[in-house]
Amino acid sequence: MSLLVLIILVGAFTYVILKRRVAYITKTPVWLLWLVLMMPILVSLGLSVTYGDRLPSLAIVGVFFGSWILYLVLLQWGRKQPSVATSQVLGENSTTGEVVATATPELSKLRPIDTTEESNLRNCFPWSVYYLEKIEYLPQAVLCRGKLRSNPEQAYETITDNIKKLFGDRFFIIFQESFSGKPFFALVPNPQAQQAQGGKRELFKEIQLSIILLLLTLFTTTWSGIEINGIADKIQSKPELIAQGFLYSLPLLLILGIHELGHYFSAKFYQMKVTLPLFFPVPFFLGTFGAFIQMRSPAPNRKALFDVSIAGPLAGLAITLPVIWFGLQQSLAIPLSEKSGILNFDSFNPRFSLLVTLLSKFCLGSQLTSQMAIDLHPIAVAGYIGILVTALNLMPVGQLDGGHIVHAMFGQKAAAGIGQIARILMLLLGFAQQELLLWALLLLFMPISDEPALNDVSELDNRRDFLGLISLIILASILIPVPEALRAWLNV
Repeated sequence: MSLLVLIILVGAFTYVILKRRVAYITKTPVWLLWLVLMMPILVSLGLSVTYGDRLPSLAIVGVFFGSWILYLVLLQWGRKQPSVATSQVLGENSTTGEVVATATPELSKLRPIDTTEESNLRNCFPWSVYYLEKIEYLPQAVLCRGKLRSNPEQAYETITDNIKKLFGDRFFIIFQESFSGKPFFALVPNPQAQQAQGGKRELFKEIQLSIILLLLTLFTTTWSGIEINGIADKIQSKPELIAQGFLYSLPLLLILGIHELGHYFSAKFYQMKVTLPLFFPVPFFLGTFGAFIQMRSPAPNRKALFDVSIAGPLAGLAITLPVIWFGLQQSLAIPLSEKSGILNFDSFNPRFSLLVTLLSKFCLGSQLTSQMAIDLHPIAVAGYIGILVTALNLMPVGQLDGGHIVHAMFGQKAAAGIGQIARILMLLLGFAQQELLLWALLLLFMPISDEPALNDVSELDNRRDFLGLISLIILASILIPVPEALRAWLNV
């Protein structure tokens, strides 16, 4: 049942992404594109019914690549000529493909730059700082191209101050590199500059929504905790057993909440506009699909983008590790069986993950041998989900935390390439570990591009680069299976 639910959710997520990101650039029906992209999952289901657990991997790989090629062909076959509205939604230069912003159609109501303002704009670029060669006009941005003649940070600060003196807060000033490696400035209309007053009312509504979603998620995760304990049928006769559901829900909400608060407070430190943490309750399976905060203003620079992105996983992991450590100490080692797996909490097989295996061995000691699985305590289940949430967020793809991190470390163009490689490697890992296949397919449907920081040219310092590499090592330790030599040495 849980597998079916995940497939339905992946299908719904895929359709929404296609509807929002693809429908307006192609005449090909969205339902047809969706059907082609879902073909690997549908074929895998059909083959699993026919062959059971012995799925023909070659057939699955062939269907995947065949469906992906067919998707690209259908997309190109029906591609429309980019219109003004399309460019505004995409936020890219249709000629060069450079992503300069994520604007909305409402931005077209903002007043464009006139001839006098253009002349004044040219005076904002001192020759000794940035030699302005030409100005390009897009429906959603003004691109100022030229040659950098000073330190990137000095250039951005100088030119930003000049433009703000001229235009106030009318524009976001973005400084980024083109795909050819040449830095340029982009002036993108700032919708917040024309928003009506009423911030206190909006904040009150946001607080209300955050509290309501938190309470709903507490209810759904507590019920999931009751089911994990196997006492759902006893609740009517013994209502006091409901408290056992809190052993799962409270640590899980603590992990998710601290993760998002890490993002929230680091964003506030850089004076970025963000929402309060919002939880996502579901009335089945784990009881929640996590929590999130919405960024309502761009990161001022790549350092801020890095700090805000990495703060969540590190804060979440800091509470996840003691939670899973304590939970594993309350868990029991049981004989390994055919039903043991990474989603079977009653007979959990930790060997798919190097980090989870090491934690399990250190906590259970000699009880955990090569022939044993683990009956996870509800607290351990919460900690284990925290580990998976950390791994998912650290994936270096698109607008996930890991995608932001590699973008801040290596730049926007390199991050897109790293994201593509990560998705392929995750897909190969999914074929080897069937439980991870849906996760891999979900990553394939995520947008690969990330939004630029305002100053997207200045690079990180060595300390942040090192911390970013540590985060990738943490991700690898969660996803890489235990090497056979280490398994033999630990007797796991």
